[in-house]
Amino acid sequence: MTDRDTEPAERARSDPLTRRVNPLIIDRPKTVILAFLVLTAIFAGGIGGGGGQQAGTDQFTENLEESEALEDMQENFDGGGRASGGSSANLFLEESNVLSKPSLLRMIEAQYRLETHDTLRVSSTTSPASLAAQQLDPTATTAEEQRRVLEGASERRIRGALADADEAVGIPVSTDYNPADGSASVAQLAVSYDTPPLADADDRASLQFRTVDIVTGIDGYGSGENVVVFGDAIIEQEVNQLLTDTAILVFPAALLLITFFLVVAYRDPIDLGLGVIALLMTLVWTFGFMGYAGIPFSDSLVTVFPLLLAVGIDFGIHIINRYREERDSGSDIADAMRITTRQLSTALLIVTLTTVIGFAANLTSTLSQLQDFGIVAAVGIVFTFLIFGVFLPAGKIAFDGVRAETRFPDFGTSALGREGSILGSILPVGVTAARAMPAVVLVAALAIGAAGGAYGTGVDTEFSQEAFFPNEDRIDQLQALPEPFAPSEYTFMAVLDYLEEDFEQGFVGTVTLYIEDRDVRSDVALEDIDRALQDPPPAFESEDRRAEATSVVGVMQSQAAADPEFERTVERYDTTGNGIPDRNVDEVYEELLASSAGDRARNSLTEDRSATRIEYQLDVDADQTEATLAARQVAEDMRLDAVPTGDLVVNQVVINRITESAINSLIAAFLLTASFLMISYWWLEGRAVYGVINLVPVLITVGVLAGSMRYFEIPLTPFNAPILSVSIGLGVDYTVHFMHRFVDEFEAGEELYDALRVTAQGTGGALTGSMLTTVCGLGVLYLAIIPLIADFGLLLALGVLYAYLASILILPSVIVVWHALETRYLPALRARASPLSG
Repeated sequence: MTDRDTEPAERARSDPLTRRVNPLIIDRPKTVILAFLVLTAIFAGGIGGGGGQQAGTDQFTENLEESEALEDMQENFDGGGRASGGSSANLFLEESNVLSKPSLLRMIEAQYRLETHDTLRVSSTTSPASLAAQQLDPTATTAEEQRRVLEGASERRIRGALADADEAVGIPVSTDYNPADGSASVAQLAVSYDTPPLADADDRASLQFRTVDIVTGIDGYGSGENVVVFGDAIIEQEVNQLLTDTAILVFPAALLLITFFLVVAYRDPIDLGLGVIALLMTLVWTFGFMGYAGIPFSDSLVTVFPLLLAVGIDFGIHIINRYREERDSGSDIADAMRITTRQLSTALLIVTLTTVIGFAANLTSTLSQLQDFGIVAAVGIVFTFLIFGVFLPAGKIAFDGVRAETRFPDFGTSALGREGSILGSILPVGVTAARAMPAVVLVAALAIGAAGGAYGTGVDTEFSQEAFFPNEDRIDQLQALPEPFAPSEYTFMAVLDYLEEDFEQGFVGTVTLYIEDRDVRSDVALEDIDRALQDPPPAFESEDRRAEATSVVGVMQSQAAADPEFERTVERYDTTGNGIPDRNVDEVYEELLASSAGDRARNSLTEDRSATRIEYQLDVDADQTEATLAARQVAEDMRLDAVPTGDLVVNQVVINRITESAINSLIAAFLLTASFLMISYWWLEGRAVYGVINLVPVLITVGVLAGSMRYFEIPLTPFNAPILSVSIGLGVDYTVHFMHRFVDEFEAGEELYDALRVTAQGTGGALTGSMLTTVCGLGVLYLAIIPLIADFGLLLALGVLYAYLASILILPSVIVVWHALETRYLPALRARASPLSG
C-alpha cells in the first residue's frame, strides 16, 4: 500500500473522537452505561415541563402583522374575547321546514329556556324566530314576549315578517330559503354567553355542550340528529383530541411494526433489547430537553420523533451489523468493536452533522413553530448520535462479555447481506449496472430527478383549520376499531357539512379590512369606505356592482332609510348629493351611535370613532388566495390605513411563509451540507470530491420526492414544509454510510468493483434492514387521523425508500463514472492542454 493509501487510515486512528471515546467504550463499558442511565434520569425530570399542548392553526400565527391586526380588531369590536369575557356558539337546527310556525315556536322555546337558565350565563340569543317576531312587534325584546307574538300570528304574517327580516338584516338560514312560501331546511341559532374574563376552553366548551343538552330537551330536537353545535371552545378541544387519538392509534402500531422489523434485523434478544432501550432513551432525552427548554409539544413536533426513530434505527443496525461482520471474520469482542467504532464513528458523525444541518436549516423560517421543529430535531439527532454511538457499543460489549462467560445461547448473530445469502446476491445489482453501463444509469437518474423536481414545482399549498380535520370516510373506517383505538366523535364533521352544503361556505366565509386611523373621523372617511364597496373584485359577493359587506356606511344608509330625522342629518352633511356625508362626519357618527341602530353601528365603528372595519362576504367559488389578494387590492386603494385580516387572510399569509420557508431551508440545507461534506472528506480522506459524489444521489432523491408530493396530491403545509430540507439529511444518511465504507475498502487496496461489491453486501445489508424498519414502521403514520400527519408519514416513508434506492442503485454508477473521469479522461485532457505535449 502506498503512503497515500495509508494516510486515511492513519487519520482515522488519530481522529480525536475515536482516540478518546473508544477506550472508554471498550475498556470501561459499565461506567459508560451507568453515566448514560444517570443522564436519562435527569432528562426524564424535564418531561412535561415545556408548557401546554398546542394544536390547530393558532400555533403558526404568532407575530404576524395580519394576526396582530385581527387581535386588535377583536379587542376593539368583540370586547377583547377572553380577556374581557364573553363567548359565543352557533346551533344548526335542521327540519323539513325550519321556518314553519311549529318549528319557529320550537326555536323560540329553545331561546327562552337558554336565556332563563340559572347557570348557563346566556346573555342573548338570535334566530330566524326572534328576528321574525321583532318585525311583527318591535317592542317584543325577550324570548317570552316573542313567543307570544309568534303564537298569535298567522302563517301568512309570519312569512311576511321573515321576508322583511331577511331584507333588513338577513336571516341565518340555508341557501334553499324560499321567501315565497317561507321555507328552509336549516337554521342557525346564535348564542352569546356572559363568560368571565380569562375563562379557559374547558369552561367555555362545558357551556356550549350544556346548551345542546338544554335544546335537545325539547320535543323534535335530537343531539347529533338535527341539532349540532359549532363553538370555538369545542373545536379547540376536538383539535387537541385529534392529536391524542392519533397518538393512541399510531404509536402502538408503529411500535409493533418497528419491533417486528428490529427482530428481523437483529435476530437476537440481547441486541434487540439494546436497540429498543437506546430508542426509548433518545425519546426521553428529547422530551426532557423540550421540557427544560420550555418548548411546548405541538402538532408540528409530532413529526420529529419518527425522524429520530428513523435515524436511531439506522445507527443501531449499522453498528450491530458491522460488529457482526468483524466477529464473523474471527475478531474477538474488543477488537471487533474497536474496528467497528473506528470505521463507523466518523461516518456516524458526518451523518449526524449533515442531518443536523438539514433540520437546523428550518431556523431560516419566519414561523416560530418551524424554528422549534429545527431546534428540537437538531438536538434530538445529537442525542441519537451520542446514545447509539457510545451507549449502544458499550452495552453490546458488556452483554457479549457476560454471554461469553455464561452459557447464554447465541441466536441470529450473522451479518445482513453476507456472502452467500439471498440478500447478499441481490444487493450488488447496482454494482452490476455500474459495471455494464454506468453513464446510462447516471444520466437516466439525473433526468428522472430533474423531471421530478420540475413537476414538483406545481405542488399545492394548504393551511386552514379544516386542514387539521379528517375526512368522514377515514373516521367511519376507524370507528370499527376496538377501544381505546377507535377515534372520538367530532362535531366539526357535521358542522363542515352544514357550512359547505347548506350555507355554501367553509369555516371562514368572510375577509375583513381593519382600519385604525385617526382619519376615520375626517370628512373623507365615509367616502373612502363607500368607494371600497364599489366595483369589488370577483372574489367578493356583489349585487349591482356593490360588495355584499357589513360596514358603517351600510348601517348609516339603513338607518337613514328608516329614520327621517337621521336622513335629514345625512343630507345636511352631503355636499355632493351621493348620499355619503363628506362634511362634519364625526357628528354623523355621534348621532348614528346614539340612534336605534347604535348597536349595529358599534359592530363596525368603535365608540371613540378611532377604528372601523369592513367585512366582505366571499363569492362561493373564490379560493383563499384570490380572497386575500382581493382584500389587499382594496386596502391598497384606500386612503385610510387599512390592513386585510381575518382567519382566512392570516392563513394565507402563513401559506406564503411556508412556501418561502421550504425554499429557503432547502437552499440552506443543500449549501451547508455540500460545504460540510467537502470539507469533511478533504480533512479525513484528502478528497473533497467525495463530498460531491455523496450529494448526487441526494439531489435525485429530493427531486423525485418533490414530484411525488404533487403526484400523490399532498399539499405543502406547516407539517411537511421541512420535508425537502430533511430529505437531504436522510439521503446523506444512506450515501455517507455507503461512501465511507467504499472509501475504506478502496483505499485499503481493493479493486474498484470488488470494493463496491463488498460495500453493497456489507453496508447495503445494514441499509436494507434500516430502510425496511423505517419505511414500514414509521410509514404507519399514514394511519393517523389528522391528514397532515398521515401525509407526512407517507412522505417520510417515500423519502427513506428513495434515499435507499439511490444509494444502492445509483451511487455505484456515480463512483464508477467519477473514477473513469479521474483515471482516464482528466489525465488525457491535461496532457493535451500541456504545452509540452506532442
